[in-house]
Amino acid sequence: MITLYDYELSGNCYKLRLLMSMLGIEYNTVPVDFYPGREHKSDWFLRLNPLGQLPVIEDDGLVLRDAQAILVYLASKYDPSGTWYPRSDPALLGEISQWLAFADGITGTASAARLHDGLFYDLDVESARAGAHRLFRILDEHLWFGEQERRDWICSGQHPTVADIACFPYVMLSEEGGVSRQDYPAIRRWCDRVKRIKGFTVMSGIFPAGPARAA
Repeated sequence: MITLYDYELSGNCYKLRLLMSMLGIEYNTVPVDFYPGREHKSDWFLRLNPLGQLPVIEDDGLVLRDAQAILVYLASKYDPSGTWYPRSDPALLGEISQWLAFADGITGTASAARLHDGLFYDLDVESARAGAHRLFRILDEHLWFGEQERRDWICSGQHPTVADIACFPYVMLSEEGGVSRQDYPAIRRWCDRVKRIKGFTVMSGIFPAGPARAA
């Protein structure tokens, strides 16, 4: 069984819990006291991940770090439908890869601002917020044009992919870092669609979808 080294308030750990819930994967968790204990910098954890970062999983003897890499692994191994990471479609895989990199940018901006405000990290929060808004404008425009083509998800397929899971958490948690989503209506609609995927699960700061609107 998969073991997830987990911090409940981490959006990157939540990505994995979310995909595993949607795929119906059973797993165990090992809580890591990220704050205030900084257990991710402890000797025992650094033996798992020398970078001292969450999340980490263990599965059948494999130790794997980095949220985006783990999403690809989980979808490749545990999604029999092949829709979350469609290995037979090179063009769609290229799209997914570019949006996984985009998700890293969201982590470096919106998540960084959240770390500043919530966990008192010493960083340039105004630069982080400005960077988050720049990325949100790009994502909002992309999603809006997709809606005009009757596309619900970040990538061009008809099914959500790991790209949606990678980008979703720190967009939803952005208000905790002073980054408002008010000016991004297409992002807000996309977030609501993600919340309606079967198997969706919540974390602190991310709530279930409200009642569906009448057509």
